[in-house]
Amino acid sequence: MRSNRFLPIVFGAMLLLASCAPKGGDEFAYLYKDLPFKMPRVSRPVIPDYSVDLTDFGAVGDGVTLNTEAFAKAMQHLSDKGGGHLIVPAGLWLTGPVEILSNCDLHLTDNAVVIFDPDRDLYPIIQTVFEGLDTRRCESPIHADGARNISITGKGVIDGNGDAWRMVKKSKMAEGEWARLVAGGGVLSEDGKTWYPDEGFLTATKMSNMNVPKSDLTDAQWEQIKSFLRPNLVQIRNCENVLLEGVTFQNSPCWNVHPLLTKNLIVKDVFIRNPWYSQNGDAIDVDSCENVLIVDSRFDAGDDGICIKSGKDADGRRRARPCKNLIVDNCTVYHGHGGFTVGSEMSGGVENIKVSNCRFLGTDVGLRFKSTRGRGGVVRNIHIDHIYMKDILAEGVLFDLFYGGKSAVDAAADGSPIVDEPALPVDETTPAFRDIYINDVYCNGAARAMFFNGLPEMPVTNINITNCTMTADVGIDLRNSQDITFRNVRCFPKNGAAVNTYKVKNFTNE
Repeated sequence: MRSNRFLPIVFGAMLLLASCAPKGGDEFAYLYKDLPFKMPRVSRPVIPDYSVDLTDFGAVGDGVTLNTEAFAKAMQHLSDKGGGHLIVPAGLWLTGPVEILSNCDLHLTDNAVVIFDPDRDLYPIIQTVFEGLDTRRCESPIHADGARNISITGKGVIDGNGDAWRMVKKSKMAEGEWARLVAGGGVLSEDGKTWYPDEGFLTATKMSNMNVPKSDLTDAQWEQIKSFLRPNLVQIRNCENVLLEGVTFQNSPCWNVHPLLTKNLIVKDVFIRNPWYSQNGDAIDVDSCENVLIVDSRFDAGDDGICIKSGKDADGRRRARPCKNLIVDNCTVYHGHGGFTVGSEMSGGVENIKVSNCRFLGTDVGLRFKSTRGRGGVVRNIHIDHIYMKDILAEGVLFDLFYGGKSAVDAAADGSPIVDEPALPVDETTPAFRDIYINDVYCNGAARAMFFNGLPEMPVTNINITNCTMTADVGIDLRNSQDITFRNVRCFPKNGAAVNTYKVKNFTNE
């Protein structure tokens, strides 16, 4: 009997096209009901009804064959046809970087696992933006630049092989795990407390500001520290009309999903995860983007979970691209330095954000706002409601304008006392956080319920919290703050007073 190997492909394509077709009516209309700011409606990208299978271009899903060329040929074929869907069937698809072109959808079927080969030679060093600064990094495993109408959909998994790239702190691993890691190669720091994949990575840490090397390196020096330039798993840069739906993104070398300078983005029903020990293992960093929906998704990260950014210091102020018009709804963050975070790179400004119906379970901080002198930028018009938190390791709600690059847990363990700081002149480098509304927040267990730590020259201002109930080891600590209004805020600390204030102007506690 003659078999037709294309029947499963055709049937899968029919299901795919049905799922990607424009929905009847406005499927996201409920998100705009009573929205406290004006925001354009965001719709799914329109992808042409044309599909190809990755295997038609010579790909082999055995986890051994390198399929970089097959992905590139398939994407180019779709682009030449005006766009369509690249179907990745069940299998283990080893590959180098994959570029998504305009009008194209990368669709991962059930049991499709795309694995990125950790061979450094596959990832050229490119000019990009990382941690808000103009710099060089290795090209992201999945990337798009200047594309329109693109998507990554399906129920498959995209794995970045991040363990081959990341540094690891001994304090974050069990003794047996650490022994196996060290025995496998790499180099250790002088104090033996940090593992690096190679000598180049260790060298780069000594010539870098945070995670960004100094810019005056020669091409040979950039190549020498290539492992330090670990890429974000997904970077969608300067694109419009983007959809990420259904897929699991995991094990990134650095940040996991990084939309940058992008308009009209939908993130729906995704699972973004990194090991809890992953250094700089943010789940999603929405960076200088406009008109964004993040809904019905789960995050489990080694750094911040859902993070909003807009550039850092002079580079961010020069770009002047705020992150604005963003809705986050019905999401869960299981682990991370912050459940929902703004900053610390916010020099281009952040405004018009709505976060609702979210769970933060075991994160270091629940709602985390952070910056420091030198950033500039204004964060304003943030609306947060119906947040449910449990087992928060540091603060339930944190405003920290003296952020020093550490997680809240590490900062607390450091034991550095908070002392009076002299006020400095206010200029373009002074960050500001104001006009923030937090309603219906419930936290069962935190080290500290809330901590507001504004600048003496620029207090956090007009923070309104209504209907909040929190249990914590210690209560609420407000410093360098102004026009703070609490209505029906109940805090049950194990130790000390429910609320302490220091240099706070116009505090209302009803």
